[in-house]
Amino acid sequence: MARPVTMFTGQWADMPLEELAKTMAGFGYDGLELACWGDHMDVFKAAEDMDYCKKQRAILDKYGLKLFAISNHLAGQLTCDPNDDSRSDGFAPADCAGDADKKREWAIEAMKNSARTAKNLGLDVVNGFTGSPIWHMLYSFPPVSDQMIDDGFKYFAEIWNPILDVFDECGVKFALEVHPTEIAFDILTAKRALEAVGNREAFGFNFDPSHLHWQMVDPVKFIQEFPDRIYHVHMKDAALQLDGRTGILASHLNFGQPMRGWDFRSLGHGGVDFEEIIRALNVIGYEGPLSVEWEDSGMDRLHGAQEACDFVKNVDFKPSGVAFDAAFDEK
Repeated sequence: MARPVTMFTGQWADMPLEELAKTMAGFGYDGLELACWGDHMDVFKAAEDMDYCKKQRAILDKYGLKLFAISNHLAGQLTCDPNDDSRSDGFAPADCAGDADKKREWAIEAMKNSARTAKNLGLDVVNGFTGSPIWHMLYSFPPVSDQMIDDGFKYFAEIWNPILDVFDECGVKFALEVHPTEIAFDILTAKRALEAVGNREAFGFNFDPSHLHWQMVDPVKFIQEFPDRIYHVHMKDAALQLDGRTGILASHLNFGQPMRGWDFRSLGHGGVDFEEIIRALNVIGYEGPLSVEWEDSGMDRLHGAQEACDFVKNVDFKPSGVAFDAAFDEK
């Protein structure tokens, strides 16, 4: 095994951290990537209270688990989204519900505290989302001008540069999970997002192939495009289910419904070519964790989590330290 295998706890936030740590250690995971919701990590506490940080770390230590990154997707989503309906009310404290500006103000502080938390925990990466002020303009009707899109990236930079200033102060990097509904959802928008913040080193990517695969973007091309910006890696699979009747936009059907044009799958049960991804990660010298983000509406999650750990360990390998034909030169 070349890299540590971790589990992202976002889809497990209903389980107390102690119970989850014990379970994942039993499955063979090397560590956890803690979500900043549930009881897994409170960034408002951890940014100021070292005893709280030690307490959360002690839970992982008890079961021999390591901590490489934290993730604050929910707060990050509120920073740039319009926040003008109730879908995201549950992402922020109850007193922010229905108030777009209040949700945004809370979220910006939460993301700054995520950097402070990472520093207090001795980490150098925070994963998450940014939201997007222009995702609702994806299909250009009613007509969308170039200026509207330019303004969207400018707005993102205005919100995120002050957040990234705190990341710089803390010596921590932010890794955006490139994903539909974010300011960057494919290769071209990822390039625009980097340019919008002046290509500053504090901003990079949490590479997750599943979100690219169903858009029919080659995940390996993404790694090749951004070799110095892959700050963290999620391992997640997806399957295209296009049969001439289903559509890539999923027809307003929720995950797990059979008529969707695509869906997430447990590792090894979709269409992502993970061997080629490992080879590409070897080329760029990525040595960080491979973090399972488990999502599959058609499979028991405990079964899937254990199987996924074994899958990642089996698919991962170190690059060669010697040319295969070097022995031919031996005298």
